[in-house]
Formats: sequence, structure tokens, C-alpha cells
Amino acid sequence: MLLPQIIPQTPADATGSQTLEHILEPTSGLALWLTSHRQPAWRGKAIDRWLFARRSQTFADMTDLPLELRSQLEASYRIWTTSIVKHNSSEDGTEKLLLQLHDGERIECVLLREQERRTVCISSQVGCAMGCVFCASGIDGVVRNLTTGEILEQLLRLAHLLPATERISHIVVMGMGEPLANLDRLLPALATAQNPDGLGISQRRITVSTVGLPKGIDRLCADNPGYHLAVSLHAAEDRLRTQLVPINKSTGLAEIMASADRYWEASGRRLTFEYVLLGDVNDSTDHAHKLVRLLGGRAALVNVIPYNTVAGLTYREPTPHARERFLEVLRAAGVNVQVRRRKGARIDAACGQLRRIAMQSDPLSQPTQ
Repeated sequence: MLLPQIIPQTPADATGSQTLEHILEPTSGLALWLTSHRQPAWRGKAIDRWLFARRSQTFADMTDLPLELRSQLEASYRIWTTSIVKHNSSEDGTEKLLLQLHDGERIECVLLREQERRTVCISSQVGCAMGCVFCASGIDGVVRNLTTGEILEQLLRLAHLLPATERISHIVVMGMGEPLANLDRLLPALATAQNPDGLGISQRRITVSTVGLPKGIDRLCADNPGYHLAVSLHAAEDRLRTQLVPINKSTGLAEIMASADRYWEASGRRLTFEYVLLGDVNDSTDHAHKLVRLLGGRAALVNVIPYNTVAGLTYREPTPHARERFLEVLRAAGVNVQVRRRKGARIDAACGQLRRIAMQSDPLSQPTQ
């Protein structure tokens, strides 16, 4: 079941200011604009390189473009439609941005540092409609899909946090929202990220996470099965999963697993199944045995994620003993399993903690460009 159509697909600017086109949008008409200004087509690639590879903040920075062209671009286009409301940093190197969009809505995105890796976690929607009961992203509901440009702008904002000697190495679409409910805008953004004139990130270093929308998985399989697919399970039988992930009622685990199998057959990429461990909810050895049976010998990776606390929710992290017993069952059955390293929890940047509305007790800095 895809996102209900009542959700607006295109944002309305609260200020009414839409005179400048967002240059990151596929609908910006840049190619035609360049032609109308008697510029060669290759200028478009040069602009992309300035934006993504050289991390230009303004058109004025694009010094190998003619001065007149830079002035004309400034008069017709804007690079930034977001402002940084808050920038948090953690001692483990994690950084989180709270971004305000041009219509006043807010999203969060995260930069994760792990040895040589520089992974960015980006959002696909303002809020989330999936309703996972333990996740912060859906607490306030869903407002709308992000545009392609807004998805790309998160990548640029996070890339600008890195020194010139470093670059984004991996993308995970695991932030706010259900990525497969916004494929029309997500896929063009990821294609730009892969482009050598963009960020040049291999599709094998891009992970798309989903709560399990079979039609969305099948579409991703048909359009581009080269990405890593991560399916969030959190329970191995329908009764409990529907309690934790209400959208499961309209699909069911059998249909989700079948669509995941089709993706594996088309892509040849190992599937990842994510499982948030909730204390005294889904962390018993019985739950682990049910998960083993559900996996049925699939050559998949199970990513176990001890619950990260969310203000206002009563769920809690499992005890170390319960966690180890759960893992022992999986390992004894030959399941390939890893425990997600907790990064960014102190600044609410860990799995399940991203939220579009800042808590009132969390003072915000003034928006900046």
C-alpha cells in the first residue's frame, strides 16, 4: 500500500515567493535556459561539478563560468531552499542538521563517521505515515513528500560539513519518511548522486530502507535493482508486527518476504533485514526462533538494533542478557547477524530518533543559510 494520495506532492511556499527556480530540481529547465542564453550544453555539467564536487555555496563561486553567466544564474535560480535551524555534533563524530524547508516544514538528516566511511542518512518525507509505534519520525504524522531538489539539498548540506579532503562515501535513505512511498522524487535524486558530475557514489554504496511496501519493492526492482535493500521487520509474526508497524495489516509478512525475494533474484544483492529490539516486547528467545523460521535459510544479513530512547514513548532498550540470548539463537541457526553500533544517540541522531518538530526544551538557533 503506497502513500495515500491526499498528501500534497508539491509544497506550497508559505511566503508566496517562487520567482527563482530551484536549480537542483529536475523541473528547473536549466538545459533549455542555457540554450536560450546561448550557452553550450556542457555548461550544465560544469554547474553540476561546481555544486556537488566543488561544493560551491553560490553562483559567484563558480569562477570558470563567464561573469555575465554567473549574474544571470543568480537572477534566475537559487541553490538553497533550506535553512539550517540547528546543527548538533556528538563526540563520536556524528553530526545532525535540522533543516527548515521553504514552506516552514522541518526535516532532519545526519552525517556518520566510521573509520574511512562518511555515510549520510537522509529523509524522504516530512514526517512519516507508517506509524511505527517506537519511532520518533511518525509521532507527528506525515505532511508531504520531499521534492527531488530537497532530497539532493540534504546531500549538499551534509557534504559541506566535511573538509575538502573528504567526501561522502555512502548514502542510506533511512531518515524521516518511507522512501518507497516517494520513489518518483527519490530515484532522480539518487541518479544525480551517482552521476560522475554529481557526487559520483556507486549504487552499491546506496541503501534504501523500507518498512515493507511490496508494490514499492517491486517498482524499485523494475526501475533500479542495484541499490541495497533493507527491510525493517521488527517482528517475525503478523500479530505482533501489526501492533508495532500498523501498515503491516494491509500487507502481511508473507507478501513482504515474497517481494524481497523477487528483489534479491533481480539484483543478486544480499538482503538486509532490520530488527529493533524492544525490551520485553520482541526480544525473547521465542521471538528469535520465530525470526529464524521466517528467514528460512535466506542468505541475508540481520541488522539487530537495540532500541534508542525516544522522549514521550514508554519503550525501553533490552537488557544486555536478553540481547545476547536473542543473538545466540540467531547465530546458532547460522543466521548472518550484526548489531548496529549506536552512533549519535546523545544528539537524538540514532536510528528511530529523527523528528521534524524540535522539542520545546531544546533551544533552537536562528536559521542560517
